[in-house]
Amino acid sequence: MDKSAQAYWKAVLGLLTKILIVWFAVSFGAGILLAPVLNTIHLGGYPLGFWFAQQGSIYIFILLIIWYAKAMGRLDQEFDVHED
Repeated sequence: MDKSAQAYWKAVLGLLTKILIVWFAVSFGAGILLAPVLNTIHLGGYPLGFWFAQQGSIYIFILLIIWYAKAMGRLDQEFDVHED
């Protein structure tokens, strides 16, 4: 594998690592571990921990998909592996 391909793969893995860390923090952290603490705060009449577990994480996941698509597009352009 040449240096350009290695650099591309390293950049892709870095992006995936960042996204997975955010995914884990939101789903496991806010939805499970921090739920009792977050439940002391109310959002729209519902405890915040419950909101994160039921709806907030879905919104964050959608934002992660958008972030991934845009970031991969930039990486593909940068390493000249994009589709025309």
